[in-house]
Amino acid sequence: MGLRLVPAGLAAVSLALLGLALDSSNRQARAASAAEPGQTVGQAPGAPLPVGLYFIDTSSFGVRDIAPRSTDSNINLPSFVWATPAEVAGGRLQLIVLQPIAVSSTGGAPYQSGFGQTLLAAQVAWKLGSNLNFSYLLGAYLPSQTKIVIQNPVLHQRFAITYNGDGWNLTANFLYGTYFDTTSRTGAYYPDFLNLDLTATKKFGKWEVGPVAFGATDLPTRNPGYARQGQFAVGGLVGYNFGPVNLQAYVTREVVERNYRGLETRAWLRATVPIYQENAEAAPAAPPAMIGKF
Repeated sequence: MGLRLVPAGLAAVSLALLGLALDSSNRQARAASAAEPGQTVGQAPGAPLPVGLYFIDTSSFGVRDIAPRSTDSNINLPSFVWATPAEVAGGRLQLIVLQPIAVSSTGGAPYQSGFGQTLLAAQVAWKLGSNLNFSYLLGAYLPSQTKIVIQNPVLHQRFAITYNGDGWNLTANFLYGTYFDTTSRTGAYYPDFLNLDLTATKKFGKWEVGPVAFGATDLPTRNPGYARQGQFAVGGLVGYNFGPVNLQAYVTREVVERNYRGLETRAWLRATVPIYQENAEAAPAAPPAMIGKF
């Protein structure tokens, strides 16, 4: 399977949770990326999917090492991707809806849960030739009433390039978010953000293995009291195509973090299920790029 369009809908719960934590130095809430860093690794969002309707669910559980007690979070990103028969400028038009669900505990506090921001997006994916592909995604995270996640609406764009020849999935996916309003009702400050998800996997029959990595950073802001956050994580992925269902699992560990007060280890599991396909083509090796937000 080759990952194509992945619902970007989702925000990093662990990031969103920390994003709502008060900074002890200026009492101003910190924020984080609206799109969960690492959510599209293992996929091939640059390449168009076969015409059809797909259900893609990416779930992860992370632990951030913060003394004296860690911050734990589970983020579930169920989404539907419709790869339409329509074309835009020669590229496949794909429509995405994602509804994140977050469960978290900050510093040993009782777990809280709620729905994250719904992501609505459209993506156009082009085959450039020589197994190179490129896609552009434009969407928006809708406002959320859940207090443990980011609440303000976000304009979201993604730029992905994928090489998918000879069983390889070499993908770089840039995710860029712009907040319509940088301050929430509770006083949290939301800076624009840039994420980068990287994949380099190889298929051997029904198996798929390879390294993955991702990074995320808040973009510069004019708010002098805001402490910008950033991270970079690496890991490994294993996948198996059961036929109609493709499963992928990967584990990532941060090697660099800025203003998160600790490194995070996160385990991921993704299932891609073609609900229908116009052709009898094999299910994509990786799910469409989903957009999700909290």
